[in-house]
Amino acid sequence: MPVTGMTDPARPRDADDVREAVAAAVARGTSLEIVGHGSRRAIGRAAQWDTTLDLSALSGVTLYEPEELVLSARAGTPLAEIDATVAAKNQQLAFEPIDYGPLLGETRDGAPRGTIGGMLASNLAGPRRIVAGAARDHFLGFSAVSGRGETFKSGGRVVKNVTGYDLSKLAAGSWGTLAVLTDVTIKVLPRPETEETVALFGLDDRKGVEAMIRAMGSMGEISAAAHLPAYAASRTIAASLAGDRAITALRLEGVLPSILHRQHILEALLKPFGEVSVLAEGPSRSLWRAVRDVTPFAAAETGAARPVWRVSTAPTAGPAVAADIAVRAPAEVIYDWSGGLVWVLLGADLDDAGSSIVRAAVADHGGHATLIRAPAAIRATVPVFPEHDAVTALLTRRIKQNFDPKAVLNPGRMYAGV
Repeated sequence: MPVTGMTDPARPRDADDVREAVAAAVARGTSLEIVGHGSRRAIGRAAQWDTTLDLSALSGVTLYEPEELVLSARAGTPLAEIDATVAAKNQQLAFEPIDYGPLLGETRDGAPRGTIGGMLASNLAGPRRIVAGAARDHFLGFSAVSGRGETFKSGGRVVKNVTGYDLSKLAAGSWGTLAVLTDVTIKVLPRPETEETVALFGLDDRKGVEAMIRAMGSMGEISAAAHLPAYAASRTIAASLAGDRAITALRLEGVLPSILHRQHILEALLKPFGEVSVLAEGPSRSLWRAVRDVTPFAAAETGAARPVWRVSTAPTAGPAVAADIAVRAPAEVIYDWSGGLVWVLLGADLDDAGSSIVRAAVADHGGHATLIRAPAAIRATVPVFPEHDAVTALLTRRIKQNFDPKAVLNPGRMYAGV
């Protein structure tokens, strides 16, 4: 966890308090760590800040129009509250925000701790990303305070907004280094009536990814595709069905007649890969929650000291990336996004958390890698986020300079000196 808190945390009650806190930090020349509930606090470089700006009091849904598929909330609103609010109207956040609690060992009483602001600032999506897009694709607008101590707004409450540059896309994935979000507006979508999962058992990684790619190119309208080798499958609800075998899972969502029709399409298509099984709605939801939250690699299962990497690559390259890593170090993997997202669990005895190994494999096959879990001492010395080329690094610094010229907001969280 980053070294923070040289002074007592600042706990603003509203957007005006946030502006005053940032302006005071600018005047003093001090830095701020931006947190909501701290569920992603252990992700990123382990840097040192002067004061923590705790946004947890900025909570509550401020507008919800189910008919317009729009919701606005203060940035510190718990995701659990957002989920409950939209679920009551049979709606959902379609990109399936991840709960990092199990992976980082920070879950309390089984309830997710993340906030809507932290979720958008990290821009990390779950299995439905392959059809619904990332968090930024559902981010309609926001109010925020820049590192200059100035309040500004971007976007609005409609899906199409052509009033200027879409700063929502820039804020998403900036990890609080450009501005402090105070209020956000997002798009919600109808919740599918039901779901099931079509599953194959016993395929190796390459065959599993091949099956997923073939299914994704079909008329099956698949909303999620993942392959869990046997060691990962054994730590999920599907263990009793999979036995000691891998599971290749394809989720179907919608109304039941449509699901049954698409199930038959997949059964015929995937027959060459082996016998197809079906997980009903309850086990299906549990399986995809495990894939979303990477619970087979949870700290309670594997130990918090074992590094976890998130590798994004082309689906066809996923098995090659994993194989290259496994040649150089013992590794366990999970494939999501039809093979395009590879979660990699390495041993705790690697001095650099496997950074040189993982980044070499990515360089050979394409994509980018982010270190999600590692001890603070390692995160302070190795690159955590994808490394930039010279041009992108210069652009990143210029953007930071424009929004936060005094380096007040989360300096060093993503990149050293930025």
